[in-house]
Amino acid sequence: MDAADFRRIALSLEGAEEGSHMGAADFRVGGRIFATLASVSHGFGNLMLTPEQQCAFMTDAPDVFLPVAGGWGKNGATHVRLAEANEEMLFGALQAAWRLRIEKNQMARVKATNSARLRSAARARNPEMQVVARQRKAALREKLTSPAALESVKKRYGLDE
Repeated sequence: MDAADFRRIALSLEGAEEGSHMGAADFRVGGRIFATLASVSHGFGNLMLTPEQQCAFMTDAPDVFLPVAGGWGKNGATHVRLAEANEEMLFGALQAAWRLRIEKNQMARVKATNSARLRSAARARNPEMQVVARQRKAALREKLTSPAALESVKKRYGLDE
């Protein structure tokens, strides 16, 4: 396997898109990275796994999988030796990273929705919070639309006439 195979397999996963992160190709689903080719010059592809998944892959194929150095590796970031991997192995590993990313994306959406619901419910129960929220919003609007703020924007972007 090589970088082209890694790219082909990663992009075959539903919703996967190629992007760039710090000058290296990355692969995302829902706008979040699940794999990269950041270490391709050393013959590696990289996967974002859990530490448990990383351990399982390393146990099954220690000649193919190894942790990325440092804290990233301790948190599950895993190198894949592309020259040693076969298609089935690489597909399984990329699919595991892709699934994990999808699950994390879904959990983040649920968490954000629940937080918004809780804030809304708290405001509904407490009229004082509604008043404070309106006051903060009005103060921010006033600050952002003040003559001084508008002049600052004009100056910064060369809009002076």
